[in-house]
Amino acid sequence: MIFRPSVHFSKPDSSFRTRDHMTEPLSEPSRLVNRTDRDPANVIAYWCVEAVLEKKGSQVTVLDMRNLQGVADFFVVCEATSDIQRRAIADHVRETVRERCFEKPWKVEGYDHKAWILLDYVNVVVHVFDPERRSYYRLERLWGDADMVQVAEEGSAADVPFLSASTPDA
Repeated sequence: MIFRPSVHFSKPDSSFRTRDHMTEPLSEPSRLVNRTDRDPANVIAYWCVEAVLEKKGSQVTVLDMRNLQGVADFFVVCEATSDIQRRAIADHVRETVRERCFEKPWKVEGYDHKAWILLDYVNVVVHVFDPERRSYYRLERLWGDADMVQVAEEGSAADVPFLSASTPDA
């Protein structure tokens, strides 16, 4: 028996919406971070830290992973005590990096459970933990060979020595 569909498919016209319609186009950038810049990961990490601090993320740590093989250039690790705050931090990081650096995360994980939200910008990975998960996974100990800076809650990304060299114009 041969199955013959009753619906005929035609070639999509220009109004056909593909999967790309889910990602809205970026607005015209006033200052674009080019991938040919000396170290664009510094700029992305800078704005990730600023966004986390603006939403009152606590225990903010930046790990410089550039001397380790096979991982991102920077990890930004922080914690928040409530699901709402973790989501607000992750949303604000996405918004800030998009506005300032015109970058979208390559991969986003954890929005469903909100205990550990991960934003992967390829060269920069942001981890937003609840305190219990952070103490269980202890990323800072796991990546103990990386240079590490704890950012004060009243501080800024400019306090991180390996980010301040590439601090963008605000």
